[in-house]
Amino acid sequence: MTTVGWLQISLLLLAVLVVIKPLGLYMARVFAGERTLLSPVLGRLERDLYRLSGVNPDREQSWLAYTLAMLVFSLAGFLALYAILRLQGVLPFNPQGFAAVPSDLAFNTAVSFITNTNWQNYAGEATMSHFSQMAGLTVQNFLSAATGMALAVAFTRALARSRVATLGNFWVDMTRATLYVLLPLAIVVALAFVAMGLPQTLQASVTATTLEGANQVISLGPVASQEAIKQLGTNGGGFFNVNAAHPFENPSAWSNYLNIFAMLSISAAMVYTFGQMVGNRRQGWALIAAMAVLLIAGVAVTYWAEAQGNPILTALGVDPALGNMEGKEIRFGQAMTALYTAVTTGLSNGGVNGMLGSMTGLGGLVPMFLIQLGEVLPGGVGSGLYGMLVFALLSVFVAGLMVGRTPEFLGKKIEGREMTFAMLAVLILPLVILGFTAVSAMLPFAVASIGTSGPHGLSEILYGYTSAAGNNGSAFGGLSGNTVWYNTTLGIAMLLGRFAYVVPVMAIAGSLAAKVKTPASAGTFPTDGPLFVGLLIGIILILGGLQFFPALALGPIVEHLAMLAGQTF
Repeated sequence: MTTVGWLQISLLLLAVLVVIKPLGLYMARVFAGERTLLSPVLGRLERDLYRLSGVNPDREQSWLAYTLAMLVFSLAGFLALYAILRLQGVLPFNPQGFAAVPSDLAFNTAVSFITNTNWQNYAGEATMSHFSQMAGLTVQNFLSAATGMALAVAFTRALARSRVATLGNFWVDMTRATLYVLLPLAIVVALAFVAMGLPQTLQASVTATTLEGANQVISLGPVASQEAIKQLGTNGGGFFNVNAAHPFENPSAWSNYLNIFAMLSISAAMVYTFGQMVGNRRQGWALIAAMAVLLIAGVAVTYWAEAQGNPILTALGVDPALGNMEGKEIRFGQAMTALYTAVTTGLSNGGVNGMLGSMTGLGGLVPMFLIQLGEVLPGGVGSGLYGMLVFALLSVFVAGLMVGRTPEFLGKKIEGREMTFAMLAVLILPLVILGFTAVSAMLPFAVASIGTSGPHGLSEILYGYTSAAGNNGSAFGGLSGNTVWYNTTLGIAMLLGRFAYVVPVMAIAGSLAAKVKTPASAGTFPTDGPLFVGLLIGIILILGGLQFFPALALGPIVEHLAMLAGQTF
């Protein structure tokens, strides 16, 4: 680790901190239906969309109607994307002449993009036509992100209101998230990416002459537009197989900076939006503080582990001065690779600028563990916020048990009904991740897909289901997931990780909205101070992390200890 490396990390996090408040205030105005700078430009378009779709923007929905609308919308998105992929061979903008995507891979990909997971069991430049990339994948990058934002806003209204039966209108919230937040920012970021050298063209490829005199075919396409919403919407699905390690997706240190900044900006600002909408900005900052502590800890451990190098490679004569550079881009270095890795897994982004499977045992453990915490650091746009609020409710419940008082959060009493649904949500991840991992580790045809035997092979399987159920999308590259088994089971894990989690969360929102919002009293446990932040961090680590410790002990922890002893498997 170096001073320059930490300075790079600090400056980027400071830039994110600067935009949290203005962007958070802007989004609060957007979701409150108030006039913004873009209203003169987009207001008429918004009204026309409601009129054409038959949506009454003044009619609000109960939690059940809101959730059903979200599920129907997601199902429609799945069917549309699946059809595009299966009909790819006869659809336009296919200069490469790619055939239809196989049914199991199309299922996996369609599920992946509607759940904001963006797991990719294919090489984009060798599988997807420009039409599939633009009309299929990029469109779902917008819509899945907007869906997560809408759900977070609905949960926020449940805490802000008193004795109501409605949480807003899903169609309105999703439309406003897309029109006023994601689309304008994506245009700006895409133009910046083009200026930095990312391609934005409908050409299929160009031919270049190498230094040896041979011809090389280089794939092209509408990269910048997909890359922009990939990061802003915490999607992570890359145009190319190697994602942000590809020079056409991430050509320089500046584009790498913008990638990470775009990932963090909306997710972090959404937490400030929450504080603004509930009338307690300190509460928003308290949640941001808890997220920041855990995320920075993840960056520090990853940076330290990779900077130490690999003793096995050192024994073979590799210079340890630069640390473990296997699978990393020299143009980014240790510091920015560590930051990218922690951010992309503390979020639900899944994009990578280095090979996670080439990290040391401890370096690979951190991104896996950050996903297993629930993708709340600060998590996906919207999804990270409502995930963190579930942990906040669990924290105040534990605090109430310790002091013998009925727990409250922002004036709402937290009782048995809320805790039942909260535990249902929290238990989804370990059930899906550990269950599918255990089965896959026992089936010969599933084990045949791993690239390494021993603990690292187990880590490949464990990381795959962790990433899928956590709706992240990154992977240990040694796992060959494009099989019927993995395409199907990873797809199921994605569906459960998104929808089996969000339904009980929305049930909590409906229950809280109906409760009376009472003013704080002398006996109210404050939830906007350092004591609560510490308790929240502890609950996240206990409930989100310890349940995975036995599996981690068999995989990356064993691998780390073996590496220190100079052993290989």
